[in-house]
Amino acid sequence: MPATQPGNSAGSRLAYQTRVVLRLGTLILGAGASAYRVKVAMSRLAHAVGLAQVSAVVTSQSITLTARTNSESTTQTAEERSMGVNAAKLDRLNRFTVNLPKAVLVEDADAALTRIERTTRTYPRWLLALVTGIACAGFCFLNHGGWVECGAVFLGSILGQVCRLLMAKWNWNTIGVAFLAGMIASAAYLGLVVLWEMATGDATIHQAGVVSSILFLIPGFPLVTALLDVLRLDMLAGLTRGFYAGFLFLAAGMAVWASAWLVGADMFEGPTYVIPEPWLFLLRVGATFLASGGFAMLFTAAPSAALMAGVNGAIINSLRLTLQDAGAYNVVVCGLAALAAGVIAHFLARVSPHSRVSLSVPAVVVMIPGVSFFRAVSSINAGDAVAAVQPLFNCALVILAIGAGLAAARMLTDPHWGIEKPCDAVPYFGDSRVTLTPRIQAKVRAAVRVKHTEGGERR
Repeated sequence: MPATQPGNSAGSRLAYQTRVVLRLGTLILGAGASAYRVKVAMSRLAHAVGLAQVSAVVTSQSITLTARTNSESTTQTAEERSMGVNAAKLDRLNRFTVNLPKAVLVEDADAALTRIERTTRTYPRWLLALVTGIACAGFCFLNHGGWVECGAVFLGSILGQVCRLLMAKWNWNTIGVAFLAGMIASAAYLGLVVLWEMATGDATIHQAGVVSSILFLIPGFPLVTALLDVLRLDMLAGLTRGFYAGFLFLAAGMAVWASAWLVGADMFEGPTYVIPEPWLFLLRVGATFLASGGFAMLFTAAPSAALMAGVNGAIINSLRLTLQDAGAYNVVVCGLAALAAGVIAHFLARVSPHSRVSLSVPAVVVMIPGVSFFRAVSSINAGDAVAAVQPLFNCALVILAIGAGLAAARMLTDPHWGIEKPCDAVPYFGDSRVTLTPRIQAKVRAAVRVKHTEGGERR
């Protein structure tokens, strides 16, 4: 512990305590956690370092924290510009806060956070690109793409992800990166299937295939987190994160449309495969496992977390698709599947070092209806707004159902999530008369006498 410097006081110690709590909050926020998770983690560390009370205002990119101890308080603000996702770091930070002792030095907590922060990447870029191709090809199969479409998606999404990782390394604008990477991936897919058509005469352009090639750009993690924030009434964080996810969605959709327009491709849904049961169910299980586990790796989840997320997704999504084939309403089925994913993630988190969000979000990402959104964007750009209403409305309902299902799972398994304790908006410091000095008392009495004199003169 460093020697005490001249001039240090209780006030400066309070500043150090507040800083380490704020640092934990920004690390969790930057890893992609919801506002609720940020506040809970900061509250635990605050009590461990000796703060009596903390209150925080959390948005998607900033935190304003007020800390109090006895009759002193301080407010600090920090901004976290990163809007990425790091599930592995989120799990480490979650374990840090869960295993906190009742008391800890600020210096020890700060050193532990430094060790966690230095652990940045779990997988090399080349492996992330390969996993992207496998996951997107699995998603293409789940959306009735054939082997030609899945192969083109595999190659196109790898190329798009490589370009995306390079542009992110150069710190390019996130929305611009999403648009350019989407154009590269979708254009590569369209080029490959056009070459196949020219060589064989088989028309293979498929809407689901085009959308699958850019699935790595779909902001599933921030989208789900935004829905959870809004459902917990953390509006500042939820709405701003939701707008961010919406712009990424729009950039990816416009990229697909622009590529199709430049190539002059005639987009159509295309024929579907016919596979008898139980082989279809088993293939869906395998494809969903690869897609969910792959997206968990793209969220930088640990290998064991990716494996569990893949199993979770394989269970709930295969059953969802089977029910939809039987005629069930897709919005209701998606909500029930998300509920099941959240409950399964809860029990998996209890027997593993991973958080529920790392095990549930990758499992539900494959249910996000990117094909419906693309159809809506294509119809709008074609000037047919009426045709865009139904797919756009269905897409919104499915996304809301996924968020509601995950929120319901949290309410069933975490009583602190569904029931919020009231907080004191303004702290109470006791009897304020102890702060009065003789000088203040004399000044107040003089002012009262003048007031009474003026009142008598007016009467």
